[in-house]
Amino acid sequence: MNPASAAPRRFTSPHAPAPLTQLLSNGSYSVMVTAAGAGYSRWRDIAISRWREDPTCDSYGSYVYLRDVADGAVWSAGYQPMGSEPDSYEAQLGDDQVRITRGDGDLQTSTEILVSPETDAEVRRVSVTNRGSRTYEIEITSYFEVVLATPEADAAHPAFSKMFVQTEWLADTGTLLATRRTRSPEDPKLWLSHHSTLDGTSVGGLQIETDRARFIGRGRDLRTAAAVLDARTLSDTAGTVLDPVLALRRRVRIAPGKTARLAFWTAIAGSRDDVLAIADRYREPCAVERVEGLARTRAEACLSELGIDAGQARRFQRVAGRILYADASMRAPRGILLENRSGASGLWPHGISGDLPIVLGRVARREDAAMAAQLVHAQAYWWAKGLSVDLVILSEAPAAAAAELQEALDDARRTTEPRLPDDATGRRGKVLVLRADAIPAADRDLLLTAARVVLGAADAASGGPWAGPEEPAGEARRRLEIKNGGARASGARTMPALEYYNGLGGFSAEGREYVIMLDEGQWTPAPWNNVIANPEFGFQASSDGTGTTWSINSQQNQLTPWSNDPVSNPPAEAVYLRDEETGEVWTPTPLPIREPSALYVIRHGFGYTRHEHASHGIAAELLQYVPLEDPVKIARLKLTNRSGRPRRLSVTHYVDWVLGNQRAKLAPFTITEIEPSTRALLARNPWGTEFPSRISFLDMAGRQQSCTADRREFLGRHGTLCEPAALTGGEPLSGRSGAGLDPCGAMQASVSLRDGESAELVLLLGQEETPAAALQLIRRYRERDLDAALDEVTRFWDRVLCAFEVKTPDRSMDLVVNGWLLYQTLACRVWARTAFYQSSGAYGYRDQLQDVAALCAA
Repeated sequence: MNPASAAPRRFTSPHAPAPLTQLLSNGSYSVMVTAAGAGYSRWRDIAISRWREDPTCDSYGSYVYLRDVADGAVWSAGYQPMGSEPDSYEAQLGDDQVRITRGDGDLQTSTEILVSPETDAEVRRVSVTNRGSRTYEIEITSYFEVVLATPEADAAHPAFSKMFVQTEWLADTGTLLATRRTRSPEDPKLWLSHHSTLDGTSVGGLQIETDRARFIGRGRDLRTAAAVLDARTLSDTAGTVLDPVLALRRRVRIAPGKTARLAFWTAIAGSRDDVLAIADRYREPCAVERVEGLARTRAEACLSELGIDAGQARRFQRVAGRILYADASMRAPRGILLENRSGASGLWPHGISGDLPIVLGRVARREDAAMAAQLVHAQAYWWAKGLSVDLVILSEAPAAAAAELQEALDDARRTTEPRLPDDATGRRGKVLVLRADAIPAADRDLLLTAARVVLGAADAASGGPWAGPEEPAGEARRRLEIKNGGARASGARTMPALEYYNGLGGFSAEGREYVIMLDEGQWTPAPWNNVIANPEFGFQASSDGTGTTWSINSQQNQLTPWSNDPVSNPPAEAVYLRDEETGEVWTPTPLPIREPSALYVIRHGFGYTRHEHASHGIAAELLQYVPLEDPVKIARLKLTNRSGRPRRLSVTHYVDWVLGNQRAKLAPFTITEIEPSTRALLARNPWGTEFPSRISFLDMAGRQQSCTADRREFLGRHGTLCEPAALTGGEPLSGRSGAGLDPCGAMQASVSLRDGESAELVLLLGQEETPAAALQLIRRYRERDLDAALDEVTRFWDRVLCAFEVKTPDRSMDLVVNGWLLYQTLACRVWARTAFYQSSGAYGYRDQLQDVAALCAA
């Protein structure tokens, strides 16, 4: 039997408890695919498409959509991104290719994903078979978020990184091109091509799109993309765009019993001519079969060179999924994760940077050297597939046997490592052998905490995580029905008198507020944010919803994520209302649940933002601000029953924890607990380099009745903020917290309202240096007069901003200069040092000198 000819891993549901991944590579071009159909591509150290490490939602940046032209039904080639439940589903994850097949009514959709061994290119061939009795017309659309930068650069400032990508459309060959304009002579020149070939009957011409804003639509996401759900014609434009994608669309006609095959090819090279030459090699539909044969041959040869059989390759791929997506199943015991108090710097004395994922093998006897050798093989295999890890072998042998074990480990390394090419040494990460008895106990626990995968000889011998069966499929995710809220309450339709109203907003209260009104189908062209801060703490409030919250440093110590996405602007925090009788769920802010026919009023003021929304017979007002000195965000939710009958509601406050700079890097190390005396949720992250010991908290002023810190529980597998699984039924949140979770904060309370009655809930989010200080702050704000705290804020800004007044013949200039410019300078530039577009958190001599100069007169 050939090494790679064994059957691939097969899964009959996309709902496995954790992402099931497959790595495909030709050595330089790599693709990571999940059984749910999400894909991420990279070329050497360069990300080609966008990837977000999300173990709950399998979030990548390249997909294929399908739409039935006749009835408007939409699905995706895999399960993601649409999340529509298929009649049947199978994912085959092989070492040479991935094949995903789903059935939806009369149509069967099969997708093959391969990497070409002869060029730096990949293909995704989508085959649609008509098993019914009528002829179908199907639109098939590719979607590819272009990065062409290192993942680190893209994650640090996505909007800035996107500005340097330029697209081009070659109509004569049907090829989309993208390139990154270099900023220095040392930057690599990169060109990307994207084209399609069709084996079937085409209807109409080829459509293209390179602007993500046009494809997705403002306020939407990949699951609700306007170009697909609204059947919008693609714009057929290319050039310099602020948010680049590559999208191709063809319409095909499929007669009964027939199959249409559409292949999407993507290639990368260092010059325009080279990438076009690669694209020209794959202009015929039969090219897929040639690449398929070459990929199978290369996979067999690669395993043979590495000395790995197909069974080992399957196990290595399974473990790779746990490396890519941190999951508790292969990490250290939760007790060790909970007790850790150290960060990545504690690894440095042992020669481990912490920059790469860590795989830890624990050995204690000479016989365990075989398991260590298997890990070295695994590391070589992962590197060949484009995944770099640091492999640490921890020798736990007693002193008398330590030398013998060390000798066996050295032999294992010598016999395995030479199998890699000479040029692999700079990319594959390290192999380190450490003596457990030579490492302090705290450092051993830190190493166990840091490792994404921890394996012992007993695991392999007993059929444990290393050699055990594949993960069972989970239950299908329940969908949350978002129902129309019906008639609006009359108060919500009152149009305030606004100066310089532009159709979306204008000034009110003598210029003290800027009021935005979003009626049916309306969004601001870009997120419209208010930066609300005191000298040490603050948050951004968007017209769309709630943005990031930070403490001390808005870049390095974010409590919740900073969004740099001007299209979707996903909220970092959300407040949900649920009718406990009907199960209807909505939010007082436009995101994450936007009711198409409802009106939303957003009032940005000096030091506060107020969202007003009425639907489902309930008028909701969400007021958010921070006090002048304390590190706490106060959100006051006022609910008024205008339905004409008694109502029973639940209110859920949700946040995504970051507790540092980038959520993906820090989430595996976040530790949460429900403090017993206050029932507040506390969170800390010792892995953060700048503020590792600080304690964040979430509280509902003591009114919370249930809580969870498990994002998987709240959103559900493949769930989204607009369809959280925890709100599909009436069950309370589980109270789960601790370590090894995909962390979040969610609290829930019940509210009963008679007709005409109002009630207010207080939602607190903050951070302090110690648990004791955090609890003291929580207790103080449970008792504090919050109206007085808000009054202090407004009086402070009146005092600062009214120090002088400018009167000119131009009223619009007076409105901006008298208050708003100074407010922006102090709150945003001096205190927060953040905004929607950029979050530096830092002081710059030139910038802050200019800012402070503007405040001298005030």
